[in-house]
Amino acid sequence: MTALRRALARAMFVALAMVAPLASRDAQAVTGVVIDASTLKPVADAIVTTAAGVTRTDEHGWFDTGQPTASIAARAPGYLRTDAHVSGDEPVTLTLTPFRPRALYLSVFGITSATLRNAATNLAQRTAINALVIDVKGDRGLTPYRSQAREAIGAAAKTSERVSMARDFPALLADLHARRLYLIARIVVFKDDPLADAHPEWSVRDAKGRPWRDREGLQWMDPFSRDVWQHNLDIAEEAARMGFDEIQFDYVRFPDQRGLAFALPNTRANRTAAITGFLQAARTRLAPYNVFVAADIFGYVCWNTNDTAIGQQIELLDAPLDYISPMLYPSGFTWGLPGIADPTAEPGQIVGRSLAEAIKRTGLPGVRFRPWLQAFRDYAFDHRVFDATAIRAQTDAADAAGSDGWMLWNPRNQYDANDLLRQ
Repeated sequence: MTALRRALARAMFVALAMVAPLASRDAQAVTGVVIDASTLKPVADAIVTTAAGVTRTDEHGWFDTGQPTASIAARAPGYLRTDAHVSGDEPVTLTLTPFRPRALYLSVFGITSATLRNAATNLAQRTAINALVIDVKGDRGLTPYRSQAREAIGAAAKTSERVSMARDFPALLADLHARRLYLIARIVVFKDDPLADAHPEWSVRDAKGRPWRDREGLQWMDPFSRDVWQHNLDIAEEAARMGFDEIQFDYVRFPDQRGLAFALPNTRANRTAAITGFLQAARTRLAPYNVFVAADIFGYVCWNTNDTAIGQQIELLDAPLDYISPMLYPSGFTWGLPGIADPTAEPGQIVGRSLAEAIKRTGLPGVRFRPWLQAFRDYAFDHRVFDATAIRAQTDAADAAGSDGWMLWNPRNQYDANDLLRQ
């Protein structure tokens, strides 16, 4: 921060101190203000983290930890996280840099392949891309590093399924950070074939009590199982310790299949309690690391007034999450939307209208949403290629809604620079 900005920040702090609540303050407690690096205006409702716990700034950006601390961290939707050391009893000014991720997805195979990984990082130098979503535990339960959490519970990948694991995954992440990339850890939660093999007592069963497998032949874990929760939180904490900026939970839902057996009755109330309960547990577990917490939801969850029979009720996701990430792939809207019979012909409308509906339903600002967008060939309608025009229509719609950026999904990790012109 320049000398002028430091002076302005200090002046703002003094002004805010004059209007701050007259609460009793321990002389050793840490007080301060969180401000926007661009405008120098206070950031209200920012999350401030210390060893003593978590608090939030008031409408003036003011905070008071109530207890002494040697270090302090802060974050807020729409910004990069930050941290600082505390010395003396001077008030602390924490400055948050505005940031909207524009991300590419890399699977377990993509992040460990030098070819695919370098292709993605090169695109970040030439296009609008400034972030990566990286599989920490993918759809088939594989990890791109040697996970102590997986090994401890007996769910490490089988020899026949192993990928080429990174020798030093934290060092790889540090290198990606040095390239100024925001890093999001994707963790597939309740779809976990290796964990089901290791602990069948925690898995989903069919009506006859047999292990159930989905259309891909993969097993799922019971979302009611606290043991399954604990294991996935162990993996999330591993990711936070390795340096990810954000933890994103995928498949954090019940299977979309009727007639299955779970530990508790499969009612709407029980389902939503399980999903929000897990996410709240994740928020609590990850609090010391000052990482953003996000979850992926079905696109139709933005529209359905119930939990879509999978436990995802959009109005209940505000408290446990920093970001809600609806998967707004036009190919996934197989029943269309009112007035849109062919979603792939109007990708911008699918994204824009779905985000508008989500914002209206929840009362949250657009910055609390970051959608997944389609960068792969259609599979449900006319099998068209989603080219630069289709991708730009989606990204423009997300930006117009004020979302916290967007993420492009291509399961093969193949992205064309011509589709990703710098915006």
